[in-house]
Amino acid sequence: MVPSPLQPRTLSPAWRFALIGALASLPITVVVNRQPDSEATIGGGIMIIGAFVAGVIAASRSTDPAAAGLRAGFLGGVTGVFTLVLTVVGGAVSGTTATWPLSRVMFWTFAVGLVLCLAPIFGLVCGRAGGWVTNTVASGRLTDTNAS
Repeated sequence: MVPSPLQPRTLSPAWRFALIGALASLPITVVVNRQPDSEATIGGGIMIIGAFVAGVIAASRSTDPAAAGLRAGFLGGVTGVFTLVLTVVGGAVSGTTATWPLSRVMFWTFAVGLVLCLAPIFGLVCGRAGGWVTNTVASGRLTDTNAS
């Protein structure tokens, strides 16, 4: 059967939980960034805190927390790169940034690629940690209920 063009398409549960985790991490990242000597970034907050929250939600909904964390890590990496690009373009437009030599452009291209490859791995680990915490708390709750 061919899907109707009017039929809405929904996101997979892993992507949905990753987006929820990313949005939930934003206020937490702002609070962490207000601490003295904190250098928290939006992308890093999504990559670590957002992936952890996505893993918690995914584990509580019987979905793979690693998949949700991986996607949240990717969203964090993309957000970090997008923030960097906006900063550089904003500096170039305002005239505060000098033109970059080819070696600097090549370095930052390599660094952006590296960030986009490593951010999902950090997200995967944090998503698994969130799933582990959820499963540990849930199994402790079940044991306490059965003991009563």
